[in-house]
Amino acid sequence: MVSRPGEGVQHALPHTTTRALLRANRTIIADLSLESVLKRIVEVACELVGAAYGALGVIGPDGTGLQEFIHVGMDAETVDRIGDLPRGRGLLGALIEDPCPIRLPHIGEDPRSAGFPAGHPEMKGFLGVPIRVRDEVFGNLYLASPDRREFTAEDEELVAALAATAGIAIDNARLYEESVQRQEWLEATTDTTRKVLLAHGDQALRAIGQRVAELAEADVVAVVLPADEETLHVVVAVGLDADRLLDLEYPMAGSVVESVMTSGRPQVFVDVVDPENPGVPRIVISEIVQLGPAMALPLAGSEAVRGVLMVGRRPGGAPFTDAEVAMATDFAHHAAVALELAEARREAQRALIMEDRSRIARDLHDHVIQQLFAAGMTLQGAALRSDDEAVAELVGGVVDQIDDAIRQIRTYIFHLRTPEGPGAGLRAWVLGLCSEAVPALGFTPRVQFRGPVGTVTDEELADDVCAVVRESLSNAARHSGASRVSVVAEVKDGRLAVVVEDDGRGIAHSARRSGLRNLAQRAAARGGRYDVGPGPQGRGTRVWWAVPLRRGEPAEGAVPTPRGRAVNGSAKEE
Repeated sequence: MVSRPGEGVQHALPHTTTRALLRANRTIIADLSLESVLKRIVEVACELVGAAYGALGVIGPDGTGLQEFIHVGMDAETVDRIGDLPRGRGLLGALIEDPCPIRLPHIGEDPRSAGFPAGHPEMKGFLGVPIRVRDEVFGNLYLASPDRREFTAEDEELVAALAATAGIAIDNARLYEESVQRQEWLEATTDTTRKVLLAHGDQALRAIGQRVAELAEADVVAVVLPADEETLHVVVAVGLDADRLLDLEYPMAGSVVESVMTSGRPQVFVDVVDPENPGVPRIVISEIVQLGPAMALPLAGSEAVRGVLMVGRRPGGAPFTDAEVAMATDFAHHAAVALELAEARREAQRALIMEDRSRIARDLHDHVIQQLFAAGMTLQGAALRSDDEAVAELVGGVVDQIDDAIRQIRTYIFHLRTPEGPGAGLRAWVLGLCSEAVPALGFTPRVQFRGPVGTVTDEELADDVCAVVRESLSNAARHSGASRVSVVAEVKDGRLAVVVEDDGRGIAHSARRSGLRNLAQRAAARGGRYDVGPGPQGRGTRVWWAVPLRRGEPAEGAVPTPRGRAVNGSAKEE
């Protein structure tokens, strides 16, 4: 049941005073902007009791100080001269500790008074009244006068009645603003879902981060994903010091991201705590960007938590409300589900493409190659039966051309064929990774396969090779600014080697070090070797990874160098 404006006044007020109160009530109830409502409450209170100065102090979430201080009656020059606004000490704090009206004939005579800062106008009479919203103290009205006029009991009753109406007006304004915010978040959810379904990789995550920064009025947003089981990676950063945050990597253990990913629930901080404080999850981004209020939101899809959205405001910023946290959490959940749907859609499209390619490859192998082979055999038989050397030589040249065509078709089959086993899969997976890197690179990498790559039957080894190619292409796309990338995989003398070269700027200090360490560990686990350094003529980057096909054998000797001819988007078998 909603209280009526003015309810709670214990004594009858004069008729003229009652009319003034009703006018004041109508004035503050009419507005739905919270900022305007708060300002208007102070102005109306001053008019109602003839106070020269007035202020409304909004109590902070911890209930011990003032989060906001709205004042009237002083010009801008005086406000600048005074400096920082009150934080809730002295008489202002007394109303916070004990929310009951305070009426004084002279502020300075009360022992609770903390005095005034230099440059503050002289004030004598004081009246303070709490404002309650749904039985909780929202803030306090402070009224003062520079002369010796004392506020009366009637003034106190008037302001108390106005405070009751103010509580209703504030509640209405907050509900209205929350409904507007909720509508904005819902529209953003729809728009972002559409963008995520159309975008690729980091583009989708960046769209999420930018929209959260806008709607949450945040100064910094970071999308943090696991780089591996022990390391976290900031893949997207928006706002303050974004360049310093982007590609930051740090241990997962003890971090707030680990806590949120484990629990699947958001965590909210009124003010970011000292990162050295034991027992408190570590908020690593606050060690780079100075933060006040912050929240950590799980990117929780339908199956698992894939990462965390870190959202923060500058020190002194307004804490995130329960409504803001709830709306942002819902948005993060829908965004994570959209990411899953986008990945599932791409997988389905890839499956359809690979199915179609597999059919084409079978047709080429079962029909075209067989027909060419039969034609070649027929021509060879005819050449053997011919006594004319010129004809035999001509036929032999045609047979060679047919053989060359068969070899080219087989290369295309390697490119098209759906994996039917680990060996065939290695080629297809490497080519697939290169195709997936095209949007990020802006061009198609050159790919070469040398030797019997199809004889590789170790699934774990194939996974290692894919990790080498994926990490190398990712670094080239992110950091090098390359215009050319080549990928060579060679099987020779019982060893497998992979070389990825680009013509970019070389390995940057911001490159993902955990990814490079991971490649070295994979090589070492197989008794192999790994090296990364400048490319040919000292330009770009060259990643070299070599392992024996059988564990325990040295990896020396399997060092492929560019030779033969590589065709963009295809594999050359040598």
